[in-house]
Amino acid sequence: MLGRTLALFTPSDWASLWFFMAGWVGYSFYADRAAMHFKGLQGVTHKHRLAWAQQMVRRDNRMPDVSLVGNLMRSTSFYANTTIYIIAGLLAIAGTLDRLVVFTEDLPFARQTSREILEAKIFLLAAIFIFAYFKFTWSIRQFNSLSILTGSAPSHLAPPEELDRHAEQCGRVNALAGDEFNRGIRAYYFGFAALGWFIHPAVFVAFTLWVLAILWRRDFRSKTLRAMRGP
Repeated sequence: MLGRTLALFTPSDWASLWFFMAGWVGYSFYADRAAMHFKGLQGVTHKHRLAWAQQMVRRDNRMPDVSLVGNLMRSTSFYANTTIYIIAGLLAIAGTLDRLVVFTEDLPFARQTSREILEAKIFLLAAIFIFAYFKFTWSIRQFNSLSILTGSAPSHLAPPEELDRHAEQCGRVNALAGDEFNRGIRAYYFGFAALGWFIHPAVFVAFTLWVLAILWRRDFRSKTLRAMRGP
């Protein structure tokens, strides 16, 4: 069954799919490497996470920090819950493929396609959002670890070496959780790009390029990055 479905893909389908995967993996590698060197919006945010941790361990009242960690967890939980609904919706659509075939035939530039091809495209979308769900839930667990580290922080009167060591732990876990959240958000962007495959492989490539341009501009050329980086 799987082999017969794969045989139905045209060379343009395979080329657009490989371009999509290469774009996603390549950009993720580039953005994550830049973050490791504190470049881009993600990397600059890491600096502020560490500065936050340095301030937190030297505060007597840490309730604002607990509230901020809770806000991060709520934001990530919102996306995790939303992703579950998206996956459920895609699986429901998979049960109505005959009507979807009729609908896509009326789309401009859409090609005649089979039920098997549409099914494969829907499961690609489902796989993208399942990937996002795993990233969001892992981010939630890491933010939960951050809340434990916040609660176990030593007294602000402790020796500076102890405070710095705990701040480094908090900043690192905060950055790791933020990285997983960013990867989940990035999957959402590429999920929208994958919608182009339902129309035409050329549209799929165009949507992928469009998403890559948006991500690059927001991560490396945005006003938000300039504001957070400072003078």
